[in-house]
Amino acid sequence: MFTIDDLADRLGSYLPAEEIQQVKRAFYYAEQAHDGQRRRSGEPYVTHPLAVANILANMHMDHQSLMAAMLHDVIEDTGVPKDALAAQFGEPVAELVDGVSKLTQIAFEDKAVAQAENFQKMVLAMSRDIRVIIVKLADRLHNMRTLGALRPEKKRRIARETLEIYARIASRLGINTIRVELEDLSFQAIYPMRAERIKRAVSKARGHRRSAIRQLQTSLQQCLDDEGLSGNVVGRQKHLLSIYRKMRDQQKSFAEIMDVFGFRIITDSVDSCYRILGVVHNLYKPVPGRFKDYIAIPKANGYQSLHTTLFGAGGMPIEVQIRTREMEAMANNGIAAHWLYKAGQTDHPIAEGSHARARQWVKGLLEMQRHAGDSLEFIEHVKNDLFPDDIYVFTPKGDIMELPQGATVIDFAYSVHTDIGNSCIACRIDRHLAPLSTRLESGQTLEIITAPGAKPNTTWLSFVITAKARSAIRHALKYQQHTESVQLGRRLLNKALADFETSLEELPEGHLAAQLEALSVNHEDELLESIGLGTRMAYAVARRLVEALPEGREAPRTPSSSQGDSPVVISGAEGMVIKFARCCHPLPGDPVLGHLSVGKGIVVHRADCRNLNDLKGDPEKLFPLEWSETITEDFPVALRIEMETRRGLVAELASLVTDADANIERIGIEERDARLAIVNLTLAVHDRIHLARIIKRIRNLPQVGRVGRVRN
Repeated sequence: MFTIDDLADRLGSYLPAEEIQQVKRAFYYAEQAHDGQRRRSGEPYVTHPLAVANILANMHMDHQSLMAAMLHDVIEDTGVPKDALAAQFGEPVAELVDGVSKLTQIAFEDKAVAQAENFQKMVLAMSRDIRVIIVKLADRLHNMRTLGALRPEKKRRIARETLEIYARIASRLGINTIRVELEDLSFQAIYPMRAERIKRAVSKARGHRRSAIRQLQTSLQQCLDDEGLSGNVVGRQKHLLSIYRKMRDQQKSFAEIMDVFGFRIITDSVDSCYRILGVVHNLYKPVPGRFKDYIAIPKANGYQSLHTTLFGAGGMPIEVQIRTREMEAMANNGIAAHWLYKAGQTDHPIAEGSHARARQWVKGLLEMQRHAGDSLEFIEHVKNDLFPDDIYVFTPKGDIMELPQGATVIDFAYSVHTDIGNSCIACRIDRHLAPLSTRLESGQTLEIITAPGAKPNTTWLSFVITAKARSAIRHALKYQQHTESVQLGRRLLNKALADFETSLEELPEGHLAAQLEALSVNHEDELLESIGLGTRMAYAVARRLVEALPEGREAPRTPSSSQGDSPVVISGAEGMVIKFARCCHPLPGDPVLGHLSVGKGIVVHRADCRNLNDLKGDPEKLFPLEWSETITEDFPVALRIEMETRRGLVAELASLVTDADANIERIGIEERDARLAIVNLTLAVHDRIHLARIIKRIRNLPQVGRVGRVRN
């Protein structure tokens, strides 16, 4: 059994004696605190924190991280308070333990919410000290190694959570050794039979391929030696989940995947990496389009290497990765390399860079957390954003920006800065104007054009893919809706107060504030927002305010029969709280009525719309509207055209509509018979007069029989 003395011997290779003594002291404290507790396997509980500390020792983590590993379950499982740990081992260790501790399970409706809440809290702890997540990953790794004692359904649940969250975090932080083991252990827990079959097949294939691998390895090593280049050629193992995913996603057989031979060449300098690349390309022909330079452009987690695929003897594919020793350490340990190099008392730029990138990532998580609606939405953002396939684009100044595959211009704008994303109106890709929904490709140069009054659009949510963009757009739209709801609520309340011959401005100072508690709201904006969104009736609030006026004021008069007749003026540019009904497509110039829809604000209908029949006579839900005289927006309208079928029909209609300064939004054709067709046309027009002009032009076509505006 692994003991604290075995760990101390291992730590002696990189930690001073006094720090090792502190780690041992933390172990004895944990041993005493967990006295009498046992794991499901029957072992003393303290074997778990000792094993977690051993995993961290392999990564050369500092003594405070190792102490936190020893103590990480003490707060939750033994009732020892955080203050007691701080007094014994110092504030930094107590903070680490607090962040890593399995968080107290709250009685949520389901486990998904509980896990999301706990992950959210862990992100906050990570923001204070990035070591929290490294200790947590080691804790999860040992738990996965000892899953055997649990029920099958619990095993699968823990394995899925590990695969979706912790393995991805390990990948995002570049800790490849932990990522691979977490993925394989999760795969074995979720699909035990598939994992066992692949494991047996790999073992069998490795035996058959041993001589071919040795021959290729010797050939590559000999080539380097002949050129006088220092480099060590090693075989590269594929792990189980990687093989399974390739078989499933690429529809390949096991034999096809195992036919690819993988090697890694470790050398001493970046210059040697590129020279070795030239030598291996001279030895075997490279496969076109399969070369990737992650040294010049590292991955988001700091991973650096040259990747190339070669045609070996007999056409067998050979995948080769070329990197320096520092890059190899970085690939295996990721952010933990920061402490690996610190242990040797040398600040290394690769390790420092990984630490800075990790902090930047956590900062991005915190920003997402602030914008997310709830913990489940946040954890979904994190899952989608953790480690996508990347593309690389350039800013006008030549800075490299990394984005996931399929990212759009809007995603790029938000990755530069949230304010740029919120105010972008157009974009130039390689100096040419392009739509904001354009999918980006590696190597493009982007310039974002912004405008001071611009706002995000709800349609952006249908094509953005990065979590940062999605959460920032939702946050901005939520704020925009709040602002517009408050403004609309103020207008509706003033309209209702006008029937009592007063207004908000004429009410005594402090009167509205004094009535907020009686109206069950905390502040004025909350009241106005609820009116604007239709969850509270403006007339009822107005009556309450007038009836509560202090003595000495004129008593409120009963509203006349004209109550509600003074129309609300609309311009079409109010934003999210005034929507235009799709059933009747109202246009400026049409008589219109407003329907106050709960949670949506005002929905504008034509006065003769059949969908309003049930609401007529209810002045609280249906009230008159009036078009503003200064309208610049375009509005959709649906037309139904009966005309003779002939070639060039759509082109002729499109040309006619364009000449009339209108846009076609949608067009559909139904053939009634060989001679007659029904054309359903949706146009964007300025007002009724503009529409009448277009209809007149369409009627002038000799093939047209009837043109009508679609009603409901």
